[in-house]
Amino acid sequence: MHKADKIYVAGHRGMVGSAIVRGLRARGYENIVLRSSSELDLRDQTAVAEFFAEEKPDYVFLAAAKVGGIVANNTYRAEFLFDNLMIEANIIDQAYKHGVKKLLFLGSSCIYPKFAPQPMEEVHLLTGTLEQTNEPYAIAKIAGIKLCEAYRDQYGANFISAMPTNLYGPNDNYDLQKSHVLPALIRKFHEAKVEGKPSVEIWGDGSPKREFLHVDDLADACLYLMDSYDEKEFVNVGVGEDISIKDLALLIKEVVGYEGELAFDTSKPTGTPRKLMNVDRLKAAGWTARIGLREGIESVYEDFLANQAKYVKGERVVA
Repeated sequence: MHKADKIYVAGHRGMVGSAIVRGLRARGYENIVLRSSSELDLRDQTAVAEFFAEEKPDYVFLAAAKVGGIVANNTYRAEFLFDNLMIEANIIDQAYKHGVKKLLFLGSSCIYPKFAPQPMEEVHLLTGTLEQTNEPYAIAKIAGIKLCEAYRDQYGANFISAMPTNLYGPNDNYDLQKSHVLPALIRKFHEAKVEGKPSVEIWGDGSPKREFLHVDDLADACLYLMDSYDEKEFVNVGVGEDISIKDLALLIKEVVGYEGELAFDTSKPTGTPRKLMNVDRLKAAGWTARIGLREGIESVYEDFLANQAKYVKGERVVA
């Protein structure tokens, strides 16, 4: 990408999209096109076509999606499938029709089978049954990968896909009913510290292992792939190592400065034993994560403290 190129970041108010915008601006890219969902409904084919005809972006980062936790995924199954299919289909099709030089589609590690071998490799896609609770979202993301591949095969479009592991960072979701484990633990430990609580409850026995990637590292990977990767095969984006939920909790406890105890509630679900991404393909392409987990959690806790009032209300902090 050249500094004068017009770059469209779809989903710029989300955690991933806002990180991509920060990464672009830090590198001197200023010709960035942004539209909020209230300004442009990406499910509306006509509206998306008019947007591309008017703006004619050179590059597209497709980070827009309807997202949510397990309960939302399982409750609104039709919406999660339909909305995400429409968003990606409209953007990918119009990007081709209006001559976009390159498009990067962002998916999720949930595309892999529920019982995929560990660590999960790109070749494991479509080799087994998906996790039932988020199957509609996963199917939509798989369709996005296949759309990029098909437009490449039929039309020669330079459309690529990246699948990130579990993410954390600025603009995360701290709603305890909807958030993922890392931001939930940050909020729990902080509030327990402030309120002087003797213990913090953690679901399960703490044994499952998870991989965590700072969203600024993901943004860096996305910019690297946009500049350096032109292959049909999608790419896992992660750190290539994981940590148990118990050890994660102990690390966050230390960073927050909480002095109470951990209370594991084994009546609650423990979850899948392990979900680790194989990142050999990405390393071979020349990129590796740089933000260590402790360093990342320390910076995220500082961000949480600075924006606590907004995050607790579910608001975004977007430039």
